[in-house]
Amino acid sequence: MGALKVTVRTATAAAALAVTALTPAAYAAAADGRGVSVAPSSPAPGTDVTLRVSGCASRTAVAVSEAFVADARLTGADGTLVGETRVRTSAAPGAHTVRVTCADVQVDGTVQVAAAPAAQGAGPSAAASPIAPVAAGGGGTAQITVADARIEGPGAAQAVTGLVLAGVAATAVVLRSARRNREADRTMTGR
Repeated sequence: MGALKVTVRTATAAAALAVTALTPAAYAAAADGRGVSVAPSSPAPGTDVTLRVSGCASRTAVAVSEAFVADARLTGADGTLVGETRVRTSAAPGAHTVRVTCADVQVDGTVQVAAAPAAQGAGPSAAASPIAPVAAGGGGTAQITVADARIEGPGAAQAVTGLVLAGVAATAVVLRSARRNREADRTMTGR
């Protein structure tokens, strides 16, 4: 299973590197060889971007920018790390700082967000992109599941408990009734 994870990660990193190599990118490298590149070089809001950072000694890093929907998790080897994220649909056009933290090193770069294209026929066919991470999956459905459980009624444990309590109550009524009948018989016979 571990070999499969390594193979998938390697294939993903290789694909991201290929996309990065074939797409024009904004790249700024410092004198120490550290730099951040973003592909495409001027993404529009809502566009997926590939980030590449050089000069990191670790195998993982995190790229953060106010222009991104979520932090980008970067992975790789030999000082070059690659990852993907999406530009917020609400990102203002212009330069936004990208800060990459790997091990104890911080590498800064920029992403130049282009102006959003004019929406053509802004109707139901216009694709929407999230502005921030969306609650989905188990976390997003947990509240619905709890609400559904309340609507469905009691489960098996509650049903058994209710039946036991009803049986105890019925037994108490029968015993009390029998006791009253015995007391009534005693008073009639004079004992």
